[in-house]
Amino acid sequence: MRLLTLTTFLLFSVSSGLALQIQCYQCEEMTHDCSTPEFIVNCTVNVQDTCQKEVLVKDDGIHYRKACASSGACLIASSGYQQFCTGKLNSVCITCCNTPLCNGPRQKKRPQPSAAMTLALPQPLMFSLCTFIFLLSSSLC
Repeated sequence: MRLLTLTTFLLFSVSSGLALQIQCYQCEEMTHDCSTPEFIVNCTVNVQDTCQKEVLVKDDGIHYRKACASSGACLIASSGYQQFCTGKLNSVCITCCNTPLCNGPRQKKRPQPSAAMTLALPQPLMFSLCTFIFLLSSSLC
């Protein structure tokens, strides 16, 4: 019974960590890159898992549209406009990304994280897992 309780606790802890909410910049037809705190929004959990950025080149300059999106909708939109992404007048470029605030200004390139870094868990979840393993090992002894 103790093992069942601990297993349930572990599954709950892990599954609750997967439903994360992404934050993106959101603006409509701005003539400046709206990557400032007042344009940050929380996207809808389990629906909008991607940030979308549109860059339009018009007669009066560059315009930006940024928003939360579902990954499927964003990928369809970006592939549909790929032929119009020239960087010249009337160009439309749509990009999709799935990390917090990734539709902001371009970040300087960082070295690729190692496999160990990719699998890193948030501190509270890591503490829960360590506690679970400790309790499990002590109950089996």
